[in-house]
Amino acid sequence: MGLDFLILYEHPVREYESDLLLKLELQRRGYTAEIRQLLDRKKLKYFTWKKPKVLVASCMYDNEAINSHVYNNVGRLNKIVNLHWEQMLSDTQEEGDWFNMGGNAKKCVQTCWGRRTAARLAAHGMQEKNCPVTGAVMMDFLRPEFRGYYKDKAALCAEFGLDPAKQLHLYISSFGYASMTEAEVRELSAMAGTDFTGFAATNRASMAETLSWFDRYLADHPEVELVYRRHPSEWNSPALAGLAARRPNFHVIFERGVKDWIVAADSISIWMSTAIAEVYMAGKSCHILRPMPIQHEYDPVIYAGARCVTSYEAFLAAMADPHPPFPIAKEVIEGYFDPSPAPAYKRMADLLEQVYKEPPRDAPMGPGFAPHFNWLKFFALWGVHLLFALRLPPQKLFFFHKGLAGFAQRIYGYVEKAYVPKARAQAMEQALRPFVQ
Repeated sequence: MGLDFLILYEHPVREYESDLLLKLELQRRGYTAEIRQLLDRKKLKYFTWKKPKVLVASCMYDNEAINSHVYNNVGRLNKIVNLHWEQMLSDTQEEGDWFNMGGNAKKCVQTCWGRRTAARLAAHGMQEKNCPVTGAVMMDFLRPEFRGYYKDKAALCAEFGLDPAKQLHLYISSFGYASMTEAEVRELSAMAGTDFTGFAATNRASMAETLSWFDRYLADHPEVELVYRRHPSEWNSPALAGLAARRPNFHVIFERGVKDWIVAADSISIWMSTAIAEVYMAGKSCHILRPMPIQHEYDPVIYAGARCVTSYEAFLAAMADPHPPFPIAKEVIEGYFDPSPAPAYKRMADLLEQVYKEPPRDAPMGPGFAPHFNWLKFFALWGVHLLFALRLPPQKLFFFHKGLAGFAQRIYGYVEKAYVPKARAQAMEQALRPFVQ
């Protein structure tokens, strides 16, 4: 029996919850749907008797992405819908070729969270039929229909040993480059073909000044619990550890999703994270803390013209304001995140149903696409997944061959980061199902 929809995810924290919501809605409508990770083992059934009618991808920028995400997972297929997870870009990225789709990726259905993104893609040569506006599925969890899905402040504070009677302030960090060494920044710059040296310096200086604000403020405000939601790359930061040791009301917490903390927080501050859209959709406001300007080529365009807090005195005033206005204009943020009475997951499911029932809108695997099956990755994935099941890191197993160990260890690391345990997946589905039914 064939499969109706196969949903591929790349980053579980960013995508899995939304993919699961979409899958449950499709199943509620009577379709078959499965979720798999991009680097899961390739299986014969998805090329043959369980070949999906529609492939729902996480990323689809060029012909190589079509080959990697589609052809190497299910073979030839022209019904490709991209959930398009990277839509909050800088002005430089918006103007460049990569994020505006190249080659036959323009013939895939590229879903858009808002009309501004759809207009940008159309201006770069995409047909309107292939860039429909659906809204952003991950924002649905903040709608009134999902009230009760996240823990309230008291429950979240109890889980992490915080005092629920105190004001809970959330800071959403994006200082991913601050913990990197100069050598690591140079290596990343060489890989990406972009010089990140200046942006890394901005990260370090902005983080240092922001932490000094927190240090001064928390010393005078013991009635505040400040939760610092670190960036994934800030896993080894002496500056954070030092402030946490010095101020008992400063807490570096990475557990739980950012939406959990947004829902529970009494006040919120942010640097340049695109999570500012989640704050807006949750019906809350926030302060944008910018001790120094950010280079425009790295700053998300949604922040253009935003009101920012640039000094400690302004920070004090902002923290004292119980009802601050939202720092980004309504027409800007809703241009990127389309408001609608209908949840985005239902709009997305409507689109997927339409793609399923109708002939292909275009031919992504037609003229201009040259498929090639990656046999090296095919065998490597089987081997790495076996090692992962046995918890045998390749760098230890293949110590005798540095090149092989490094190649296998990189894939092993990707598999490990993307792994969602079966029990965790089942628990998430059980928690979500009542909201869909």
